[in-house]
Amino acid sequence: SLQIFDSSNFFKSTMGKKARSASGQAKAAARKLDKSTLPSPPLPPDQEVGSAKPLDKPSLPGTGFKVIGKDGYDDGGVADLSLLIDLEDSVQRRKRGENEYFTALKADLLPRATKGPMARMSRREQKVSLAQLLFSEDDGDEDHGPSEVFSDNMDDEEDEAVLKHRNDRLSQARAALRLSLLLREPACTSLSLSELCKRKLTLEGKKGAEEALRCADKALEVAGEGFWDGDEVAIEANDSPKIPSNFEKNATTPGLANPATLKLLPIRVSYLCLRSALLQRGNGLAAIGKEDEARECYERVFPLVEDEPRCARVDWERHSLYINIGNTFSRSGDFTLADEQYKIAEQLGKDHLVDTEGSESDGKAMVATALRARAAALKKIGKIDEAKAIIKEVVEQQIKDNQ
Repeated sequence: SLQIFDSSNFFKSTMGKKARSASGQAKAAARKLDKSTLPSPPLPPDQEVGSAKPLDKPSLPGTGFKVIGKDGYDDGGVADLSLLIDLEDSVQRRKRGENEYFTALKADLLPRATKGPMARMSRREQKVSLAQLLFSEDDGDEDHGPSEVFSDNMDDEEDEAVLKHRNDRLSQARAALRLSLLLREPACTSLSLSELCKRKLTLEGKKGAEEALRCADKALEVAGEGFWDGDEVAIEANDSPKIPSNFEKNATTPGLANPATLKLLPIRVSYLCLRSALLQRGNGLAAIGKEDEARECYERVFPLVEDEPRCARVDWERHSLYINIGNTFSRSGDFTLADEQYKIAEQLGKDHLVDTEGSESDGKAMVATALRARAAALKKIGKIDEAKAIIKEVVEQQIKDNQ
């Protein structure tokens, strides 16, 4: 005779079984999420403004962070750094929801390095290491300091210790890119690519410009409105990156300014990455003599900093852009247009000297940098005596300031 199978009893007896042993019950209890211990949920993306909003009082003693021309103090870029590194995992929490995120965190299911020297580090600790790879600078580093001016003066007989240090810095940027991809942090991925561009140019100059520009273009792609290919980006993390001839691009990851991404993070993250990528791309184009295209890249940054506070940190960014633009004119033989840019850069520094609460040290450094750029441009057109007079003025002022 035909027997009817009653599935209801089967599911009742086999689904949702409780642990019988004491150890099993302990493991189940450990996996259970105590919602009372969870932190407050992250702010909505449109409420995260980073360092764009001045503070009511300085976060550190001194006047170096005073915003000139209005009330308030700059935070030194701390809030922007928090957005970029996202130590609190706000993006993952918005994407997964609080319960799912913290359950995954407790079960160690979130993306992190599980092999190698970082295997014992938590996801958060690995993010701190990533920040150090990207942003830490030693006093002796060539790129130490706020200025981001491209120099085309490469020495083919550079000291071995200097070359080794540049190589190490390049390797750190590659390590940062690998870790960014592994942690699935697109902002850090874009910044790592920009750093690769910068450090490749520092190491090899014009010889490394093709690879450097490729990294800058990918940094812009990650920061943009479209989509990017993680496998294509990962190639740049290799010691000798080369795109295979049979490689087929499959761009499916939304960029930082893509509408899908903007549901999870503020547009400011994209702007910060674009500012870095455009500057470095301009430097790469300058390295191969494409002055007009380089200038166009530099100029694309200005709308992104137009509403930023007038503080030393952001004014150094503006200052570097004006000097770089001036240098494109200088290398093209047009001193008049070059000097127009140097004068704007010099005025940025003077603004800090005139304002009683401006950063005097930064203001003097900006003025000196602009004067040195003017002297170099004068030298290029054969006005050696005028160039020497400016350098003498700069040196005498520095001696006076150090007394």
